Amino acid sequence: MFSGVSMNIYNFTINELSDYLINQNFKKYNAVQIYEWLYQQKINDFAQMSNLSKMLVQHLTDEFNFNNQVITEHQKDIDVDKFLIKLSTGDQVETVLMRHNYGNSLCLSTQVGCNMGCSFCASGLYKKVRNITAGEMVATIMLIEKTLNIRISHIVLMGTGEPFDNYDEVLRFIEIVNHPKGLAIGARHITISTCGIVPKIKEFVNFPLQVNLAISLHATNDQLRNRLMPINQAYPLASLIDVCKYYINKTNRRITFEYILLSGINDQEEDALALAKLIKDMNAYVNLIPYNQTIKAYEKPNLKNALNFYDILKKSKINVTIRKEFGSNIDAACGQLRIRNEETK
Repeated sequence: MFSGVSMNIYNFTINELSDYLINQNFKKYNAVQIYEWLYQQKINDFAQMSNLSKMLVQHLTDEFNFNNQVITEHQKDIDVDKFLIKLSTGDQVETVLMRHNYGNSLCLSTQVGCNMGCSFCASGLYKKVRNITAGEMVATIMLIEKTLNIRISHIVLMGTGEPFDNYDEVLRFIEIVNHPKGLAIGARHITISTCGIVPKIKEFVNFPLQVNLAISLHATNDQLRNRLMPINQAYPLASLIDVCKYYINKTNRRITFEYILLSGINDQEEDALALAKLIKDMNAYVNLIPYNQTIKAYEKPNLKNALNFYDILKKSKINVTIRKEFGSNIDAACGQLRIRNEETK
């Protein structure tokens, strides 16, 4: 990270910044001062950090940047804003702001493109170009807050990419935004969604912050899940459920199972009964997601089937919700806006 070229200041945890400053013969407490300017005062000009020495301001100006990003497209719908953002490298990524009664939730991408290849998801139509750095994710939050003059209170890592395929940067990002001198976003207001990389779920057990874990499930048998989600061929359903039980037992934290309802594919009564049986007695709840159509081969379920699915789970004593639909009138699903932009080019 310390390569000698201009560095993204948002990419540093407070401990990394302290170590860096000490090695440069500055004071450890300067890291706290800088963090307060960055994240509490929302200042992105070192010259305005008035309690820093002139020597430190000059050093920061010479060595660091604020990872300038620009919004290239902004779509709005009821309670949702979708942004296409050009990173300093020229790569484009998406982020979605959802306005809830409990606060503003930002859905972030963790990779440029995605290699997971889920057949119902537009994100995988463009393969992974690279991982997004922690600092780029932080800079995206800062940009959206400044643009809309709001505070982001919740974060979901459910955009383009697989967070556990970018494990180290994702954990650094969480540490930065959770820190009380950083953006002070509570760990329980942060959710990581994974399609099921079993070794990383097991490793995540040791992460000290109580971040929410969501599993993209979407099927209750290997035959269907192999078709929908190629990751299942590497980590079959039985191994995924086993590691989820291990995670719950070790952390005493609840897991969310995300289940996209695809008309005629996985939204029938027998699918609901199989799901209830699969996760019976687990400390988990199910988030049912009516499909936001991005791939022509799949359609959203009718309301009757969605409600029947919900009722079956409730009667089976499974904690379940149906996700509120956001952005059906705009390109709000993962990958939609970037793909349309690329195709236009």
